[in-house]
Amino acid sequence: MIERLRFVLMLLFAFGAAIGGVLIGRAWIMPPVPAESELHEVLHKDLQLDDFQKQQIEQIERKYALRRQSLELELRSDNARLASAIETEHGYGPLVASAVDASHKAMGELQKITLEHIFAMRSVLRPDQAARFDTAVVKALTVKPR
Repeated sequence: MIERLRFVLMLLFAFGAAIGGVLIGRAWIMPPVPAESELHEVLHKDLQLDDFQKQQIEQIERKYALRRQSLELELRSDNARLASAIETEHGYGPLVASAVDASHKAMGELQKITLEHIFAMRSVLRPDQAARFDTAVVKALTVKPR
């Protein structure tokens, strides 16, 4: 009888520890929703866009996706050059510095086209929608990492 009670208690403890681990993992370890996703949700779900606005924003998003994809490929290429430079120099030498500068240039371009994309979408909105969109943009840019 005592053995059975001990077994049941151990089972309950293990179950509680597993549930606790899941809760801790979800609270501390899971990545937050990307700011881009939050903006997208505000734009497409909360602002009640009319059909013309939806059509314009779709065009803006298609154009941005192509430009972004191109820059992301450039960044991957820059990262490969950086890895090669690190492998060659085994320290912070001229090849590494040059590769870092190249990747920073591409990252800067990506940030610029992202901002252009945001302002292009904003230009399609009515003043009341733009105000709500601006709030979401500011929130996305100032969100604190966990």
